[in-house]
Amino acid sequence: MQFQRRHRKLGTNPQSELYLQPLQFYGEPPLENISLAEFETFAVERLKLLKTVENLGVSYVKHSSQYKLKMDNELRLLHFPYRPDTKRRKDHISHFILRLAYCQTEDLRRWFIQQEVDLFRYRFTDLPPQQKLEFLHKNNLKYNTLSDKEKNELSDKLLMSSYSVSGVTVEKLEFYKVPFQDALDLVRSRKVYLKAGFAFVPQQDIVTIVLNDFRTRLSKALALTARSLPAVHSDERLHPLLNHLSHAYLGQDYSIQKNVGKISLEQIDSLSGKSFPLCMRQLHQALRENHHLRHGGRMQYGLFLKGIGISLEQALQFWRSEFIRGKVDADKFDKAYAYGIRHMYGKEGKRADYTPYSCMKVILSNPPSQGDHHGCPFRHSDPELLKQKLQFYKVSPSSITQIMELVKGMHFQLACQKYFEVTHNVEDSSFSLSHPNQYFIESQKALGGGKDPKRDVDVPQKVQETSQHLAETAEDLEALFKDG
Repeated sequence: MQFQRRHRKLGTNPQSELYLQPLQFYGEPPLENISLAEFETFAVERLKLLKTVENLGVSYVKHSSQYKLKMDNELRLLHFPYRPDTKRRKDHISHFILRLAYCQTEDLRRWFIQQEVDLFRYRFTDLPPQQKLEFLHKNNLKYNTLSDKEKNELSDKLLMSSYSVSGVTVEKLEFYKVPFQDALDLVRSRKVYLKAGFAFVPQQDIVTIVLNDFRTRLSKALALTARSLPAVHSDERLHPLLNHLSHAYLGQDYSIQKNVGKISLEQIDSLSGKSFPLCMRQLHQALRENHHLRHGGRMQYGLFLKGIGISLEQALQFWRSEFIRGKVDADKFDKAYAYGIRHMYGKEGKRADYTPYSCMKVILSNPPSQGDHHGCPFRHSDPELLKQKLQFYKVSPSSITQIMELVKGMHFQLACQKYFEVTHNVEDSSFSLSHPNQYFIESQKALGGGKDPKRDVDVPQKVQETSQHLAETAEDLEALFKDG
């Protein structure tokens, strides 16, 4: 099956010249036909790249030597090096695919812009001076560098006005002559020398101007893309795929139960305090206190329990014993709730094998309303209530401050990972958290001295909830679980 973004009858590839450039502003969309399989593959690989950029940007000081080294290694592992022609084609097409997926809400746009800007900065900074100048000129940023004679004449003023420049480096650095209105951030912070309406910007600061331009262009482009979404959504092949991409999970498959029954129901209370992520811990606590969870909570928590190894028989016993302690008698439970639990395990209806929710699905879909306990505490809880909860769980004040800073920056998964580190006394966890069941397994490994006592065999990595699963998303399950 072919997907046509746009078609022009030209004798040569109209973007061959574009792919010869080491960097671009993504001003021109792809013009070629690609298959849906390639469409999805490119999108998933781009998403992995941006997730890596986000994680490294919080874990390391941005643009430090350690950050650059780690970024180089990660890009190599992701098979996303920025080399001529072929890789640039994938880079170009994948960027525009994710534009379609991430233009849909303000939160998605903000996240996408930030990661793309960080990636662009890393790539631009890595360019040699001559290629930087060529890039500026090709993108109508016609800033010329000062000649050696001009630098000598202005060396004292450049030295006094540019805080990052020493007398030794003035001669070695390139300075760009920029109209002052294009460098207002640098002018405002008094980092550049001004003369005759021009700012003289050292090479390490020209990236600030370029990034502002790139951010502005990308923001406007996303707004325009959002206006065209109705036409895109009319294509039944693309609509579910694009919705899936905005909260896609790219890690291990936790729907395949390899170790069913290795956890007893009596262990759940203890495990909830030691090895459950905060979202599942609060669901378990709410269930124990209220003897009931609304449908959103039952879906999120029930699939998590399925993923850690709770069998269907155990699940029925667990939910029945808790619900009948409240306002639901055994007969009502069997009539109103048991079918939904069996459906969750693929034993009823169309017998779909529903997968436990990933972090992105928990964060981005079905936000909790009053009386609900599902969702991500780092995303959906009031900041003060979240702080109180962390204090109640004996998290130190300094760690709470670090977690809340991550929450403020909208790095919700990284905040959860920091919660993992402080509750397991780990300085730097060796994994990138993307799934509540991953949290549980890593917790069991940490508590077991590096061994995983709950799973015998690792399940191969695969992209979750791909297009073959799109028809069996949570809509059916929600309808089954809704309270009557």
